[in-house]
Amino acid sequence: MRRLALLSTLIITACSADQAGSGGYEAMTDPVWTTRTGQAPLVIAHRGASGERPEHTQAAYALALEQGADVLEPDLQVSRDGVLIVRHDPYLSTSTDVADRPEFADRRTERLGREDWWVADFTAEELSGLRAREVFANRSQGFNDQFPVMTFPAFLDFIADQEAACGCRIPIEPEVKLPAFYAAEGLDPLPILISTLDARGLNTPDSALVIQSFDPDFLQRLRPETPLPLAMLISSPDEDGYNAGGLSLEQIAAFADGVGANKALLLNGDGTSTGYLEAAHGLDLDIHVWTVRDDREPLVGETVEDELRALFGLGVDAVFTDHPQTAVRVRAEMGAG
Repeated sequence: MRRLALLSTLIITACSADQAGSGGYEAMTDPVWTTRTGQAPLVIAHRGASGERPEHTQAAYALALEQGADVLEPDLQVSRDGVLIVRHDPYLSTSTDVADRPEFADRRTERLGREDWWVADFTAEELSGLRAREVFANRSQGFNDQFPVMTFPAFLDFIADQEAACGCRIPIEPEVKLPAFYAAEGLDPLPILISTLDARGLNTPDSALVIQSFDPDFLQRLRPETPLPLAMLISSPDEDGYNAGGLSLEQIAAFADGVGANKALLLNGDGTSTGYLEAAHGLDLDIHVWTVRDDREPLVGETVEDELRALFGLGVDAVFTDHPQTAVRVRAEMGAG
């Protein structure tokens, strides 16, 4: 059995009664599901409840748990002093108040063809002093500058506190961003990640934790260093840097336990299956699909609920969403049907 199946088992056996009553995973074990394991699909809070709070903030993650999300996703960058930082982008201008900090004016520089302030040029302490901002113009800006940028150790502290409060385990699915870029900067995230997990006792087969990346070389290097499940992120076969290096599903299955697939890989415009999910399940690979957003045009159907019903009906094993509450509600409605 692939390691990713452990997530379903851990959630079913360890969720608190409060979470189950709110529409969480424990109540959702109806045999109608066509996921790889037959269990209900997971709802993964993409950067937290990022549709309602600035992404990757403690407030976004806390709200996601309140809304019944099963799994929390932090993206990981690397600071100048070798600490993992919870940010989606390697630059800071769009998601923080760094441009308004005169003390950091001279840190603006060009990398990757963009002039900006970069995570790799700041210490973890400096980054923790920045305040997060909403990155999408069409979303509420009312929570800007209220919450600090999180380090991964601070995120893990938050998870531990929440687990102590609920008497449950809270699975997480961190994504390591741009590992080759950071390795070239002398900040290889692999040993930093392993040492961080080892220090917390999390680099073990029974940890409720999946590591994901768009970089197949990174995951292949990581495979002998951890018993944790690995997920290969992939957007499309023809998109540079997001195509798993051209590897086939069979090749991915040699080192990964699941695929984090762009939803467009799974569904045709009329809502029928492309066959990608069935092929992955045939290789014992779970499919965690991204990203469902209430405020974006759905891939299929007229509403985000239509899109979710199509994905859940197809048999995806997990859905990344910026709006966990909607996905939890649709899953509950389908499970009760």
